Amino acid sequence: MNKIKAITTIFSIILFMGISLDSIAQKKFGDLAEGPYDRLVIRNAMVIPGHGGPSVGPYDIVIEGDKITDMIPFDPVTAERRGDSERPTGNRVIEADGKYVMPGMIDLHMHLRQDPMEIEYVYYTKLAHGVTTMVPAPDRGLDNAMDEASRSENNEILAPRMYPIWGWGSNTDFDREFLENPANAPEVAAEMFEKGAHVVSVGSLGWNQKLLGAVTKAVTENGGITTYHIPPNTTSVTQAVDAARLGVTMIEHHYAYAESSLDRQVQDYPRDYNYNDENARFRHAGKVWTEANRERLLGEVADSLFAYGVHMLPTRVVYEANRDILRAASLPWNEKYTHQALINWNLPNPAFHGSYHYDWTSDDEYYWSYAFDLWGDLIYEFNKRGGHVSYGTDDNYIWATPGFSNVRELQLLRETGMHTLEVLKAATHNSAITLREEKLGLVRPGYTADLIIVDGSPLYNLRNMYSFGAINTDENGDMFRSEGIVHTIKGGVVIENDLLMEEVARMVKASKEGVSSENIMTAPFIVE
Repeated sequence: MNKIKAITTIFSIILFMGISLDSIAQKKFGDLAEGPYDRLVIRNAMVIPGHGGPSVGPYDIVIEGDKITDMIPFDPVTAERRGDSERPTGNRVIEADGKYVMPGMIDLHMHLRQDPMEIEYVYYTKLAHGVTTMVPAPDRGLDNAMDEASRSENNEILAPRMYPIWGWGSNTDFDREFLENPANAPEVAAEMFEKGAHVVSVGSLGWNQKLLGAVTKAVTENGGITTYHIPPNTTSVTQAVDAARLGVTMIEHHYAYAESSLDRQVQDYPRDYNYNDENARFRHAGKVWTEANRERLLGEVADSLFAYGVHMLPTRVVYEANRDILRAASLPWNEKYTHQALINWNLPNPAFHGSYHYDWTSDDEYYWSYAFDLWGDLIYEFNKRGGHVSYGTDDNYIWATPGFSNVRELQLLRETGMHTLEVLKAATHNSAITLREEKLGLVRPGYTADLIIVDGSPLYNLRNMYSFGAINTDENGDMFRSEGIVHTIKGGVVIENDLLMEEVARMVKASKEGVSSENIMTAPFIVE
């Protein structure tokens, strides 16, 4: 009987501690990360829930495996009512006094680029800046992208969860004629989704509205989403309002909004315009905003976009260089944290996509400054009506360094006039809805444990989310830097973000060995 009693006592202790008898498969990624745990507890954290509500707490957050299972309030009123001070415990406890917990961010459009830039460089900078889910373009091939997504899902690599972008008809044997027949869209979509598709790009279909509508319907019926970069060379056929009406899930970037408000069907291209000349393409993508009918854009167009239910995916950060190229090229993190391969691709060079600043004038920066202001007004008006604004960066192109650009994108959304709570909602809950992943994007029991723990409130200062933190003052007025996002938690795996950034700095330093800091942009400023 005593032996049975002892076993019962041990069992009771295990239950009290909340430790499962079915042990979770735990991984260790060197010193960089560990988890998921049978039971992880984040103690005394203020919570930004993700749905737009204000911060609340403190809470003790209980995570079992990859799920949030309980949130126990420990504010004074609740503690008084409860009448006890027992705190939950587990296999690991993170003390979060003075810290804020919010959902991990969901980047709905980004790039991994190619060698010689290590793929881990992107993963680590993204994770360290709070991105737990991302939608990558298949820069290294779709099969590779899907393999990386699977490895991340199974915690074989340390990376955000991934939903690679599929082109229409990718990984099928259908010929062009078959793919371009609207009647075949259900068959094509069914085969793509059987092979793992979830996010489908329809950027090549704007020349035919009937085809575009059939594809968006077929993808949606298969449980997926469509993403649309509307190329300027087809806006004469399909503009942003058309795309919304035809059922596109999300419109990327800035294209085709101004065009939807013009007093004619096409913008005023110069007679020698060549769409394949990127310098001209991006110049006139900014200039078209000066042709927009402002009243129609902020009224009729905003109304229609909202009424049709399309989701906006601005990715403002990747275009910010266009309004001040010198600022972009001299950002303070470029030396220590921007990979040399990115520097090489960012410098003016007609041979590279997005490297078109070789004839970039003050007039061009004016066009883009004007575009940013009016585009921001459209985002504000769309959001004000209840429109669905989501979050993406399109990094790492055009001086948008991964991770750092994720925080900057938040600041640029705030610049539109959206409230900071709305901005964080766009990056979390809104983007989870866009992705059709109902268990991502909120801090609440039953949701996936994709979280970030921030030193200092992002609601007070979004810069608190940079890996280098923000400059603050203490009660004595002395200055100090906050610690940034201390931990990113992806599916219950706890990541040591300061060590991630040390790895990033090591990769960047190695990439710059033997490389002169002098180039066509820096040459006038190098001290000989």
